[in-house]
Amino acid sequence: MLLTVDVGNTNITVGVFEGDDIRTTFRITTKMPRTSDEYGMIILNLLEQNQISRDQISDAIVASVVPNVMHSLEGAIIKYLHITPIIVEPGIKTGIRIVTENPRQIGPDRIVDAAAAYGIYGGPVLVLDFGTATTYDLVDKDGSFLCAVTAPGIRISAKALWEGTAKLPEIEIVKPESILAKETISSMQAGLVYGQIGQTEYIVKNMIKEANVGEVKVVATGGLGKIIANETKVIDIYDPYLTLKGMNIIYKKQNRQK
Repeated sequence: MLLTVDVGNTNITVGVFEGDDIRTTFRITTKMPRTSDEYGMIILNLLEQNQISRDQISDAIVASVVPNVMHSLEGAIIKYLHITPIIVEPGIKTGIRIVTENPRQIGPDRIVDAAAAYGIYGGPVLVLDFGTATTYDLVDKDGSFLCAVTAPGIRISAKALWEGTAKLPEIEIVKPESILAKETISSMQAGLVYGQIGQTEYIVKNMIKEANVGEVKVVATGGLGKIIANETKVIDIYDPYLTLKGMNIIYKKQNRQK
């Protein structure tokens, strides 16, 4: 089985693949500093809780946008799973050709999402990831990563509201019954959710229009992506496991399958 580890700014999402099938997934918070032993014990315990033993894990691949956790995390995988993981970084085979001005500035999470969307759904494809940041990445029919847009994620915007003001409370991010809010909490929810829907529709339509690459499939992922995908017709597919699937696809290109 393959262990896939997606290190995001908020959570570390771990998936276990048996072939192309996802056996299980679980999450670990990113921001808490941990030693390699702590990461190792957490991963082993969560695998065990999902009826998977360490001996069943034959290899591992990691994509990270948080460099300062990598030493401990990579050390944990080596020490406790006896595997030296593949790291998604410049030079690795992905099936995606970066044609932006500075390819090394494109984060591994975006490359993995692009590889997954292109590999599974074909191109041209526009990939939306509703994570800590909301990202929009366009891949053409030949697998070239053409351009990208980065915007604040919904949670970042929400945090700015309640931390930057004296009276606005911390709220749950859900779509209110109506955009015509009549009290503070639902008015904040309306601004955050409907604002994200409006942003999504504008950016998607204009990226497709200006790129002029023909009919484009729009694929979304990320924790809050389902809320947005359910409320707009510009998103064709919502795939919550797109990033993990991308790592599985990239792993197969490394000729290291065990």
